[in-house]
This record gives sequence, structure tokens and C-alpha cells, in this order.
Amino acid sequence: MSYVDGFVVPVPTRKLAEYRKMARKAGKVWREYGALDYKECVADDVKPGKFTSFPQSVKLKKGETVVFSWIVYKSRAQRDRINAKVMADPRLAAMMDPKAMPFDGKRMFWGGFKVFVSA
Repeated sequence: MSYVDGFVVPVPTRKLAEYRKMARKAGKVWREYGALDYKECVADDVKPGKFTSFPQSVKLKKGETVVFSWIVYKSRAQRDRINAKVMADPRLAAMMDPKAMPFDGKRMFWGGFKVFVSA
């Protein structure tokens, strides 16, 4: 079964175009190094819940939207190999600077997941 990295990040709505440009570049690099799929999705039907929700998970502020992203790999070993190459790639170095990011990286969360069901 494949392996997936998932991300949730709050992005200021006024910076969505900048974020999209960054994500397109990053997606090309991830795919170049072997990722099977790369998706960045902007919130469309996500409302605050009573106890938990996407907006609550990132402490969404007025003027922000939630972006949900994932990258698919053949395996965890491939993910680790690919991510090491991506993080060392000079094309993405500027993006890794927290001051240059078009979002608040402190409220972003992510994790790696083993695929449990694939239909």
C-alpha cells in the first residue's frame, strides 16, 4: 500500500494566489523526485463545529481560509528518500524561510499516514 503525507494550513485569502504559485512549484519538485500525486485543496464546505473542525484545528482567523493538501508516495521509505531530496533542493530554499511563507506556519499541521483502505 502507498503512503500519504497530509497537511492542513490556514492561508490569508488575499495571499491565495501567492500560495498557489508556491504550491505549483513545490508540486513539480515533489513529482520530479518521485511523488505519485500532489494535491492542494482550498476549503469550500468547512464550517466551525461544536467541538472540532478544520477551521478550529488551525485557529482560523477572519480573512483566512483552510487549505488541505496531500502527497502520495509508493511507500514510507520512498517518502523519506523523496522528502530528503525536496528539502535539499535549492529551488525551494526560499519557501522554507518562515518569514517568506504566505501563511502562518505555526498553525499548520501535518503527518504521515499508511494507507489503510484503497477503493
